[in-house]
Amino acid sequence: MRHFRQLQEVDLTESWVAVGTFDGVHIGHRGILEQMSREAHARGLPAAVVTFFPHPAVVLRGLEGPHYLTLPDERARYLGEAGIDVVVTLEFTREMAAWSARHFVQLLRAHLGMSELWAGPDFALGHNREGDLPALTLLGEELGYRVRVVPPFQHHGVVVSSSRVRALLAEGEVTEAAAMLGRPYAVSGPVVHGDSRGHTLGFPTANIDFWPQKIVPANGVYACRVWLQGHRYDAVTNVGVRPTFGTLPPLPRMEAYLLD
Repeated sequence: MRHFRQLQEVDLTESWVAVGTFDGVHIGHRGILEQMSREAHARGLPAAVVTFFPHPAVVLRGLEGPHYLTLPDERARYLGEAGIDVVVTLEFTREMAAWSARHFVQLLRAHLGMSELWAGPDFALGHNREGDLPALTLLGEELGYRVRVVPPFQHHGVVVSSSRVRALLAEGEVTEAAAMLGRPYAVSGPVVHGDSRGHTLGFPTANIDFWPQKIVPANGVYACRVWLQGHRYDAVTNVGVRPTFGTLPPLPRMEAYLLD
């Protein structure tokens, strides 16, 4: 998998393309992308994804607080695991939000050689979502690409979405969130020096300095696995501000106690 930050860096003769935020790369995303990559590869073509960072809702609606299930490099890695050959993460800006659907599609044709666009039934592209599926299909007849519409993926009768995964994590429902993601939810960051009081209580912990815009599960104690310096450990992780010590600032904390 190759990861680019601008469409101008890419020069593909032909490819099949999916466009979206793909935050979390959940089982619904993977179902579409794995099918697209299989069928593209069977025709000797690469499969490409164009995604965005920051999330459009952060730029356009001023969404505040932790919002991201995946960071760009993490997301690109999961997309590669779904069979995607080329990932382009574009910086989403208000200027980009004003692009017409025609302009966006022309860029996809020029730099990715897009011959087939894969999309869900509610997909739209361009300013004010002007490029809905009928409009994109008409553009395709003019510019030389096809539109493939794929139905949404359901898990136990519920449509899988990034919003649903975020809601489950906010409720502390990490098992159900993992089922929709197709893997346990992961948070990473450097281990930083804590206040050392955990040793006094007999529970030495690794304090994780995670990105503040990354979603963490609801405050609580969770069984987890920790990868530290190339080794895997079973662990118990506490999420939230520890109520034992009133001197701590009211900021999210994540502390992992390694069991072995």
